[in-house]
Amino acid sequence: GGLCIFSKIYDKFKKFIKENYKQIIILVVFLVVMNYPLNYSVMVSGGTINVNDRVSIEGESKSKGSYSLAYVSELRGTIPSVLLSYIIPDWKKVPLEDYQASDKETNEDIELRSKVFLKYSEQAAIKLAYLKSGNSFKLNSTDVTVVYIDPKAQTNLKVGDVIKKVNSKNISSNNDYKSVVEPSNIGDRLDLKVLRNNKIVDANIKVAEIDNEKITGVSLLEIYNYETNPKIKIDFKGNESGPSGGLMLTIAIYDKLVSKDLTNGLKIVGTGTIDYDGNVGQIDGVAYKLKGAVKKGADIFIAPTGENYQECVKLKKKKGYKIDIIEAKAFEQVIRQLENYKK
Repeated sequence: GGLCIFSKIYDKFKKFIKENYKQIIILVVFLVVMNYPLNYSVMVSGGTINVNDRVSIEGESKSKGSYSLAYVSELRGTIPSVLLSYIIPDWKKVPLEDYQASDKETNEDIELRSKVFLKYSEQAAIKLAYLKSGNSFKLNSTDVTVVYIDPKAQTNLKVGDVIKKVNSKNISSNNDYKSVVEPSNIGDRLDLKVLRNNKIVDANIKVAEIDNEKITGVSLLEIYNYETNPKIKIDFKGNESGPSGGLMLTIAIYDKLVSKDLTNGLKIVGTGTIDYDGNVGQIDGVAYKLKGAVKKGADIFIAPTGENYQECVKLKKKKGYKIDIIEAKAFEQVIRQLENYKK
């Protein structure tokens, strides 16, 4: 019985394909063409992420207001999204090369590097906030992490790999890595143990001569892992990455560690990278981020000094926004401004 029903369904399906195959082919081709990735990303809007949802500290002091990171929503560059960027005034296409460190890089490389920079930002934020608030922290380990691979490099390493060993030597700094490369001969193959997706895997790289220099063709970033007292837990979601939330993360952690409430009960949104010395750096898409903050009813927007800040002031004037804009040069300066803030 079952076989007979299956046979009837199969015959009907065959008949349907036979009668409609031209339309099916056209539909498949259309879907493939419409989803074909172009070398663009399309900025479409800004939003905010409440830091309280991502950070928890044992015995933290609560704030009446809130701190949020500003972010930009982007669409993958396809024929429809790129065409719409010419029609919708607030949509902006960005060439993929603006994110690429070389024209050989893939979207995966860019995304992996963004995750590396998020980790760097998290640890820089912890160090600064604990140091400035007088709480204890100590360096637990250092991750020597691949952030860029030269197209000429002969290796199976990936962006985001943490190098643990080279030729059996333990690696815990960039200098450890250099100390193995320097005595090697051009053409030597180095055997590596790397941490990738929480697993130790084997990799290798050849020592080469590039631009009259004896190198392996990878750029490495030291990411420090801190153990803290009180304990801290930072938990960003899988699709959240990049360094642009560093400043706001640092301020939010600091405010949880000190008794004074620096929010003054206000909704504070901001953006900007942070380094281990507390310097604030520029970010992309600041206009989208300011618009997103205004949409969410923020009282204060913190923008990195320079072009970012100037762009925000110009947009505020043009749109008649009531939001206050704080110019961020360094972490400590922003803290002082929040401490003395008068609306």
